[in-house]
Amino acid sequence: MNNGIKGIYRRVAQTLHLMVGVGDYTGYLEHFRVHHPDQQPMTRSDYFRYCQSARYPTKDGKIKRCPC
Repeated sequence: MNNGIKGIYRRVAQTLHLMVGVGDYTGYLEHFRVHHPDQQPMTRSDYFRYCQSARYPTKDGKIKRCPC
């Protein structure tokens, strides 16, 4: 794949992730590397859970289908 197609693919994937409430993990890692080089970043699964709990907060930490 050339760089133009890779860039388009990355932007589409990023947009789809944001639409469902999951941030850009690659962007998060880049930010973390630049701004917090002395700390350990979250794993991909921890980052996913963090994004989900920020978007769908619950008392017991479990995502429910019904918001009731």
